[in-house]
Amino acid sequence: MKQAVKVMVTGAGGQVGVDLVDTLGALAPPGSDPGFQPDERPVARGEFVVTGLNHRDLDVTDQSAVMDAVVSIRPDVIVHLAAYTAVDRAETERDRCFSVNEGGTASMSHAARSIGAHLIAVSTDYVFDGTKGEAYVEGDPTNPLSVYGASKRAGELFCTDRDTIVRTSWVMGVRGKNVVHAIAARAKSGECVRFVDDQMGTVTTAGDLARALVTLARERVGGVWHVANSDATTWFEIATYVGQLSGRGDDFATAISTEELLPPQLAARPRRSDLSTQKFSRIWSPLPDWHDGVARLVNSIERMSQATP
Repeated sequence: MKQAVKVMVTGAGGQVGVDLVDTLGALAPPGSDPGFQPDERPVARGEFVVTGLNHRDLDVTDQSAVMDAVVSIRPDVIVHLAAYTAVDRAETERDRCFSVNEGGTASMSHAARSIGAHLIAVSTDYVFDGTKGEAYVEGDPTNPLSVYGASKRAGELFCTDRDTIVRTSWVMGVRGKNVVHAIAARAKSGECVRFVDDQMGTVTTAGDLARALVTLARERVGGVWHVANSDATTWFEIATYVGQLSGRGDDFATAISTEELLPPQLAARPRRSDLSTQKFSRIWSPLPDWHDGVARLVNSIERMSQATP
């Protein structure tokens, strides 16, 4: 019998982390597509032994604590999801943001190397400035516009060629606070919403990303990979689609420019940061279209709200 692969997941309490822990345990997280198998291999029960750590279990800014945890657990693979993700607040909390995103990733990469574990570090589309005019590929030059983007890029630079860097974008899951929850709640309450139509990117549903991370944990390929749901979109298009799924009319969502946002965003966002996932899809099946992923999220959110007394 093949020995189980030991996987350590940081940020296990986040919206991707909870879905990844479930997926590694051969469970289908809410909002996921059980039929999506990018490597055509369903996850078998007992295939992975998972240790999930949240921020209460491990302070990734403490280099000694990171080393102690990795040496104690001795995982085969580390999926590093723990991150500072408050994009606007990071503009006024630069040191804290860099301590988590740069320092935490540096410590994790060093600790992984020390025991021969494979590191998968999750990064962001915000390492780009959005001026390319088309989807970004893995080798494109980076030029982050925000403190958050700069901190994630700094963390990438501490990874080795043997580590796997996964850049993803606009992540949203059923279990977590994100824009889709807010839009669905507004649609249900009869309110309307205003969303920007001048920021383009790629949606990534947590369940689909989790399944792709399982494939990368199996393969341990190294290098940089862009992973997101298929096709680019805008926040206005997402809001309009969620409204349609919720039975709202064309007047539900209004398109505005970034300059019209109130309050204004503290951190600059790239105007176009959609990720090309061709490198991933040349080897494995691409993640489903974003409409499919968002529909699954909205349906699951609705079912969970109906089940809550």
